[in-house]
Amino acid sequence: MILRAIFAHIAALFALILSAPTLADPPAGYPFLDHDAGLRLARAENRPILLYFGRYGCAWCDHTNRKTFVDPGLKKLLSEHYALIYADAESGRRIRLASGERVTEAELGTRLGAFATPLFVFMSPAGELIAKIPGYKTVDDFLAYDRYVRGGHHREKSLAEFLAGKP
Repeated sequence: MILRAIFAHIAALFALILSAPTLADPPAGYPFLDHDAGLRLARAENRPILLYFGRYGCAWCDHTNRKTFVDPGLKKLLSEHYALIYADAESGRRIRLASGERVTEAELGTRLGAFATPLFVFMSPAGELIAKIPGYKTVDDFLAYDRYVRGGHHREKSLAEFLAGKP
């Protein structure tokens, strides 16, 4: 009887462990910074910003990290040309916006429409919005976004118009 209860508790513990959410931290090996440090880097080096909103338990964030961000060419491109910022869409951590206003990461996510994760937000070095892209994305998707942002096409047309033209 006692042995059966012990096995039942062990089985329940294993079921709990196996059903625990997948942690979705920023992709390994990338120089993702917190919001404030990333904004300072963007301004100091005049780099566009790639803000990655993720959250713990986000299976699509984990999938993006394991399938897309493992590409060495993408890692090199993003690391060299962008100020990379990772923000937890559910965090209460306080950050300072480019305007000087202090909000939580979660409040910033709400303002930017991060109602689902992942959400990728491209911004100017001054923190002005260029494009918001929700959901899982491939390496080719990010290469197209890079052409749009660094090529200056966002000054002339929307991301949808740019992608429809398939330059």
